Amino acid sequence: MTQLPLALPAADAETSEEWVRNRARDGLAAARELVERLRENPPAQPLEALRLWDEATLRISDVAAVAELFSNVHPAEAVRTSAEEAEQEVARLRTELGLDRRLYDVLAALDPADLDAAATRLLEKTLRDFRRAGVDRDDEARERIAALNERLTEVGQEFSKAIRDDVRTIRVAPERLAGLPQDWLDAHPAGDDGLVTVTTDYPDAIPVRTFCHDADVRRELTRAFLNRGWPATEPLLRELFDLRHERAQLVGYETWADFDAAVKMIGAGAAIPDFVDRIAEAAEGPARRDLAVLLERYRRDVPAAEGIDTADLAYYEELVRREQLDVDAQQVRTFFDFGKVRQGLLDVTGRLFGLRYEPVADAGAWHADVTTYDVFWADAADAGDPLGRIHLDLHPREGKYKHAAQFTLVDGVAGRQLPEGVLVCNFSRGLMEHDQVVTLFHEFGHLVHHVLAGRVEWARFSGVATEWDFVEAPSQMLEEWAWDPDVLRSFATDADGVAIPADLVERMRRADDFGKGYHARTQMFYAAMSYWFHTDRPADLTAAMRELQARYSMFAWIEGTHMFASFGHLGGYSSGYYTYAWSQVIAKDLFSAFDADDLFDADVAARYRDRVLAPGGTRDAADLVADFLGRPYTFDAYAEWLAR
Repeated sequence: MTQLPLALPAADAETSEEWVRNRARDGLAAARELVERLRENPPAQPLEALRLWDEATLRISDVAAVAELFSNVHPAEAVRTSAEEAEQEVARLRTELGLDRRLYDVLAALDPADLDAAATRLLEKTLRDFRRAGVDRDDEARERIAALNERLTEVGQEFSKAIRDDVRTIRVAPERLAGLPQDWLDAHPAGDDGLVTVTTDYPDAIPVRTFCHDADVRRELTRAFLNRGWPATEPLLRELFDLRHERAQLVGYETWADFDAAVKMIGAGAAIPDFVDRIAEAAEGPARRDLAVLLERYRRDVPAAEGIDTADLAYYEELVRREQLDVDAQQVRTFFDFGKVRQGLLDVTGRLFGLRYEPVADAGAWHADVTTYDVFWADAADAGDPLGRIHLDLHPREGKYKHAAQFTLVDGVAGRQLPEGVLVCNFSRGLMEHDQVVTLFHEFGHLVHHVLAGRVEWARFSGVATEWDFVEAPSQMLEEWAWDPDVLRSFATDADGVAIPADLVERMRRADDFGKGYHARTQMFYAAMSYWFHTDRPADLTAAMRELQARYSMFAWIEGTHMFASFGHLGGYSSGYYTYAWSQVIAKDLFSAFDADDLFDADVAARYRDRVLAPGGTRDAADLVADFLGRPYTFDAYAEWLAR
């Protein structure tokens, strides 16, 4: 039977708001009905009982996915608010079910003897989730957990909204923007007062901090960027950390980090600072080597400087790369027209994974900027019905999520519903920086993972449903295709149609390696902050941030700034920002299986697609990787990359 994609509402606010409300009401009502059947009259067969539970959780996930997406991307504030209310309803129902002892007893009584491996895994994960929810605690504890979960949802939404809505600006005389690319200048005419408005959104912040010759402009914008969300989010974060701590202790964990890490590859909260220190130590030599080069160049302009901070970092990195490594980012960007890059991404991933993307003209998405594609197998013999649908929402606008991420719209389940995912980014409409191209490939990796793993039997394992400290690895690995000269020449052409020279790409690769040590140390500063903020729960977040920055980062704190206030990963990743480095270790090892001279080797690509991506969460991540590599993953490839 052909499965149809989700029918989206018309883009107007009134229709969309009603659609969000109705979808939440109907989906959660259906979930409650299924749970009631399971609780009051459970099927005699364990497999059928599990199917009822899985269907109920799928209905809830369908509501949650739309609510999370629309709360972050819909252009109408009323729709975003309705979506946030739907998120709260989902959280309340999940809490209610997770604390339902009668429901737990029904599932705990199921005999796994006749279940296959996937169903047994589902039962084990489900019972574990109930225990982590607090179902086996006393009445007083369960009541408190419910209240904590309610407030956690509210605070998390307030934190995200404060960051999303806080776009800061500086006003600059046009002559002070010397050094910016001409296309950027053309897109930023002076206002009636003769000044240019520069925002903290990425299409403004990145070029200005990288190319603007005026150090005072760079510093003013950097300070504005680092202060987004402050002071509004500081009390929210302190409350968030306290709520999470109490929540973890109520179910038997010493800290939130212990609770959070228990279901990840890392296994224990105490292992996080050990891993952070291991990366920081491995990065220290390369960091100091490249920092010395950077400082030497900086001191030519600022002779008395004792160090350099992030207000000047991107600008002087660009100077080093242009003057010493023969890479000019303004020349590079002429090869990366947004439209060509987007099509090139589809062509490259289609070839790699054996996919075909067909544009959908009448998908009826939430904004005119969104482009939609149905995904098919490329092989005509296997083409058949679509595997799923993807939506690309790639340009900034008011009220939209400010970073880059893949959002689920629909979780795919074999024979039941098609997977749909959304790529949400904030790129310019003209020329792109190459690091933005890399980001686009990275985030598309999540999207492909979501679609390819959307054909599993159980909703619980659909899409990017692996351990959370593995989910970045496939995306980080896909970045490698955005660095290959032959791959780039297939779509990176200048205005005259001339392809990017292979020797320029090789120089770009060497230039990108510059600074990777101190950038790794910066990531460890962020990872340490996400961990220690949750374990120490400091009263003065700025002071704690400064201490951790001094310990891990190679760059000094800029007085009066509060970077943590807009560090959105404190919401989603909580204490687990180490995930990016953990995943990168695995990504480097995964990539070692590919032939650098033939990145499209069909056998390797198909093995990777089918053994790592397509299984979703049906197996532990370590087992998926070992199945692909033929051995357990190691730290070796990452250490070799970092040292060179």
